[in-house]
Amino acid sequence: MAITRAQALTLNEIHDDGGCPTNVDHRGRDKGAIRWRRNGRTQTWITRPNDFRMPIKHGLRDYSAVTPSWNNVHAPEDCPRDA
Repeated sequence: MAITRAQALTLNEIHDDGGCPTNVDHRGRDKGAIRWRRNGRTQTWITRPNDFRMPIKHGLRDYSAVTPSWNNVHAPEDCPRDA
């Protein structure tokens, strides 16, 4: 499940189920969802209304960006592991 553009503009934290594009296993002992924090302003484009880029970070040195093609991220309130 992916996040929407509206969520990318408002969320400060997202959860990843393990398929992060940095190719590093960030999960802890419980192998739960990875928690990423916002690391800047979400970039949007006028010419591409459905596109966005949300910079995120995990820990001290892992940085990435959520785009609409990153499908395995979700909002913390939609986390299937908490259900």
